[in-house]
Order: sequence, then C-alpha cells, then structure tokens
Amino acid sequence: MRAEGARHVVNGPVLSVNAIEKRFAGVHALGGVSLSLYPGRVHCLAGENGSGKSTLIKIISGVEVPDAGTITLAGRTYRSLTPRLGIQGGIQVIYQDLSLFSNLSIAENIAIGPIIAKRRQRYSPREARAIAEKVAARINVELPFSAFAGEVPIAQRQLTAICRALAEDARVLFMDEPTTALTRREVDSLFDTVRLLRLQGVAVVFVSHKFDEVLNIADEITVLRNGRVAAAGPAADFDHASLSEAMTGRRIAALEHRQTAAIAPRAALLAENIAVGGMLTDVSLTLNHGEILGVTGLLGSGREAVAEALFGVRPITSGQISIDGKSCRIRKAADAIQMGIGYVPGDRLSEGLFLNHTVAQNIVSASTAGIPRTIGLVMRRSLNVIARRMIDAFGIKTPSAQVAVRTLSGGNQQRVVLAKWFVEKPRILILNGPTVGVDVGSKREILSLLRNLSADGTAIMVISDDVPELAEIADRIIVMRNGAIAVELRGSEIREERILDELAT
Repeated sequence: MRAEGARHVVNGPVLSVNAIEKRFAGVHALGGVSLSLYPGRVHCLAGENGSGKSTLIKIISGVEVPDAGTITLAGRTYRSLTPRLGIQGGIQVIYQDLSLFSNLSIAENIAIGPIIAKRRQRYSPREARAIAEKVAARINVELPFSAFAGEVPIAQRQLTAICRALAEDARVLFMDEPTTALTRREVDSLFDTVRLLRLQGVAVVFVSHKFDEVLNIADEITVLRNGRVAAAGPAADFDHASLSEAMTGRRIAALEHRQTAAIAPRAALLAENIAVGGMLTDVSLTLNHGEILGVTGLLGSGREAVAEALFGVRPITSGQISIDGKSCRIRKAADAIQMGIGYVPGDRLSEGLFLNHTVAQNIVSASTAGIPRTIGLVMRRSLNVIARRMIDAFGIKTPSAQVAVRTLSGGNQQRVVLAKWFVEKPRILILNGPTVGVDVGSKREILSLLRNLSADGTAIMVISDDVPELAEIADRIIVMRNGAIAVELRGSEIREERILDELAT
C-alpha cells in the first residue's frame, strides 16, 4: 500500500474507485472500473456471475490488490488497501454465508470486534450484551442475544451480521445477495433496516440478482459485464428490460406461461397422508410425468420438508409413497436414488457439490452405474467422456472438465448440480431453489432447460419462494402453510397476485 496524498472532501463520496484493473492468470477480471459511493445512499452493484462484482468487493475491502487504479477512502487516495485499513476506514462486507460464529451467542457475534480491539485479558458477557443492545437499538431490531447464532432463523442471522458491522463503525456496508434465503416478509423487514441505515448516513452497497429488489431499494445502480462498467446511473433510469440488457448484452424475452397439453396425466410419484414429526402433517400430492409442480410457502411452512421427506433426508413418520404406481419405502437418500429420484438441495455449495473436486468428478458423483471399471477404479477416459457429454448438454461454461468446480460461476455450478443427476436420467427430479444466487441470463437458461427436461417426460418438482419464477414455469403450484397443503393452483389461477395473496393469508 502507498498513500497518494490526502484530500478532504466535503459532501463528496465516502469511497470511490478509479480505473481499477485486475487480472488472474491472464483473465481480465476488471478492466478500468470506476464508481463512487456516497453517505446515505444505496448503490446497487449488479452483473452476471463472473462479471467482476466479487473481485471489485475484494479489492475495496483489501482482500485483493489491484493491478492498476486508485482507491479514495475518507479523502485519502491509495494504490491499494489492506483489510485493516479498510476496517479502520469504515468498510464492512456481509458475505452470503454471513461468516458468523455458530457456537457464539448473538451478542458475542455482534460485539466481538470492539471487544478484541480493546485487548482486555478478561471477557465480560455483560459488556458484550450492552454493546449488542446498543447497536440493535440503533436500527430498531430485537434479537435473542443469548441464543447461539447457529440456532436462530436466517433472517435473525442476517440482522446479526448487520449489527456486527455497525459495531465496527461501518460507514460503507457491502451486502452480498442478502435476501437469498429470506421470505418476502423478511425482505420487507430487511429493507426497513437498510432505509434506516441510509437515514443515518451509511453508504450501502446492495448486490442482488433480483430486479424487483434492486429497483425498490437502490438510489444508484452500476452494472458490470465482463469486468467493465456496462451501465451506471440513477435507479430511476432503469427498468427490468434495461437492467437485463445491460447485464447480459442482449434482450432476454420472458418465458411465456406454458399451457399444459390436454393429455391424461400419468403419475410418477404419489404421496398419501405423509407426516414428518413436527414439520409435515397429512400431506398428499401427485407429481406427473412431463409436469413441473411448484411448491412454495413462507419459511417454516414445510415447503423444504416435503422435498427432504420424498428424497429420504427426513424420515417419514406415517403415510405412503408410490413410484409409477408401485408402493415403496424411502428411508434414506440411497433408496430414493435407486428409485430414479434426483435431488438438488437449496445450498449447492455445502450440500450439492464437492467444491475442491473437478467438474468431471462432481458430474459422476451421483451415479457410477454403467461406467466401465478397471481394478475397482473408474476409468479416467470413460469418466471424461461422460463428463464432456453432460458439459455440452447442459451448456456448462468451463475451460476443462478437470478444473475444480469451485472456480466456476454460480450459474455454472448450478448446471453441474443438475447435470450430475442426468448421467443416468432420473424419472423424478426435485429441485430446491434451482436459480438461487444465479444471474438473469443463467436463470433464463436453467428454466428453459427444466422446460425441455419436462417435455422429455421427466417429472419435476420446484421448491421456491421466487413467485415470478414459479408463475412462469409451473403447470401446478402447491402453497404450503403450517406443515400442510393450504391450496393448489392450476391453469388461470397461476398468477403472481394470487400466489402472493395465498402466501399472505
């Protein structure tokens, strides 16, 4: 780091970056990016996966060093920052995983920065509680300060992360996909908090793929594409179409709601009176071949428990399941896989992928039946042939089947999760949030892919709280409430307004 000199700015940006360049192994991750962040303004940073958003945030927070350009923070201009300089300058980043200590209390997570900074030899629970309460009162939130962070709902963990940043005197707060796991009601509550931060002079950088949220909360928007600024300006100058075009470089037409063919449905899966202790009560549903069934509901409604029960992740305490008319017992995931059921979990990073393994290894991880073996080992050549076939079929953008899957963008990671179930084509595919955290272009491609798979006869269940997405893709929609099916919508009943009304009931 080298200081370029000090300059005190009155009513100017609290932070600005100018002509930032960054290359990784010859790849131009950022090419001359500039933006300014102002106190009391919400700035949305938008762009497809791989557009350079994460690299820019890492440079601003001092995790990465730029190859060229400058950073001006609180009137001082630098070639680069260190994490300590960034924190001292009021920069805080809340990542998607929130980075909380699960085995510490809410109060301890909030107060840990100030307590460590004081370098006291004795820890005082009373002091931690006082710090946490003071910060929470600043943004008018109530939290269970004594509870462990790992045991509270995601919405409370999100607020805990915000309070922790404020305890560190955040003046520039980056929020990376903060609404990914929140219900609509929780998103509204989070936005109330963001508006309070805006009134208190905090510069908030909001990173999101959800256009409705971006246009609702942002004052300014900067769109990155291929490491460069594709568009920037007041949020009032953007709409869905212009945001989409700026992010992708092309106009993306919305999928028209599909009219189900007038043929007799053939049940792939029939669940009768399913119960899961404390989570589901007397759930009965049918999933047909060639159909996309949407399942939605508020957090805790039972929407995810349905998927986990059908895939054997959660034990069914009572009820009956039939696959293609034959009664079966699914006690574990291996039983479900043997019966032709594939499952894509909501958290692809911790549950759906082996991040340090190659793309090829991940693709064949769900099944190795039919792959030639030699001395008990899967032949590398056969593995690569299968992986290459699935990479092509699912449009996975990767330089090689041998790179670690963690190096791919979110949209391509999601394609890998889908592809691994089609080494041996499943009869039934259950997807929990299939487009969570992916950009608009990848989302459109994944939804089109699901349409094509269902047209080939695959029975698909999509669990999601993305109402526009479900209204766009589903043939039928089930709304869950209190561990039971509240209503089933079909045909002309599948409208965003109707689904939202049911969720609000």
